[in-house]
Amino acid sequence: MITLKQINYALAVAKTLHFKKAAEACAVSQSALSTGLAELEKQLDIQLFERDNKKVLITPIGREFLERAQAIKLQVDELCRLSHSYKAPLNCPISIGIIPTIAPFLLPQVLPEVRRQYSDFHVRIVEETSHVLLQKLRQGDIDAAIIALPYDHEGLLAFEFWREDFYWVAHRDEVKTTDESVAPASLEHTQLMLLKDGHCLKDHALAACKLSQQAPANAFSSTSLLTLVQMVAAKMGSTLVPEMALKQLVDPLGELRALHLNAPSPHRRIAFVVRPNYVGLADVEILIDVFREQLARALPRG
Repeated sequence: MITLKQINYALAVAKTLHFKKAAEACAVSQSALSTGLAELEKQLDIQLFERDNKKVLITPIGREFLERAQAIKLQVDELCRLSHSYKAPLNCPISIGIIPTIAPFLLPQVLPEVRRQYSDFHVRIVEETSHVLLQKLRQGDIDAAIIALPYDHEGLLAFEFWREDFYWVAHRDEVKTTDESVAPASLEHTQLMLLKDGHCLKDHALAACKLSQQAPANAFSSTSLLTLVQMVAAKMGSTLVPEMALKQLVDPLGELRALHLNAPSPHRRIAFVVRPNYVGLADVEILIDVFREQLARALPRG
């Protein structure tokens, strides 16, 4: 009979494509993992993996098996969480993925209050790009993700809880206007520095400004908003920063000015994303209420 342990072994190998790393992830010896997989393949009378001393490949029939095995694992995980849904709110540990352009600005605002209201709350945070987080969410590696919309999340449920705009940030010496806002068209020929490809903030910013991906102004890019803002302070160009990041990144630097981007609002929408059958949805709804309340206090313009 196929066991959950064997399924977990197979999924771990598929994820790492490395038997030693898979064994470490499963907290077993490599020989125990190999024996378990050999027994699984014997029971199924199929070969899941091709392996030699250098690499591991998934066979075509192995891919079909793993796809179904992943679905079974998710269902078992939901069954394990089912009993917690009848206990006190936020009593079950939860793993939340969050993108880097939200995590450092949102979490310090909201998590202390969640902990104050729910002392048994335990959370594991995973910080990654939207693409990686949604992949982890579909695989069951995390329970929920916080991303910025619009972003393709087909097959998943999204619960929007905040909306915000972008601000054009430049050195005071480079700003030639006393206005508190700036038109997107005026940024077309500026030295605009944005995040690297793969960060949805870049796509949202370009869309808000109606600039193309090939805009010649994008001569410098980074994986960090902090780096971009420091480059602006050094008079290397300007950038776009979401409202929730202004207090931490821009306000402490008196030599910078932040002008509201005068484009149709909102420029991005923040949402929790979960699997359709996730049994901890009630806990996510509680988090959404606390998050929304705390953000409204910290960012009254949101």
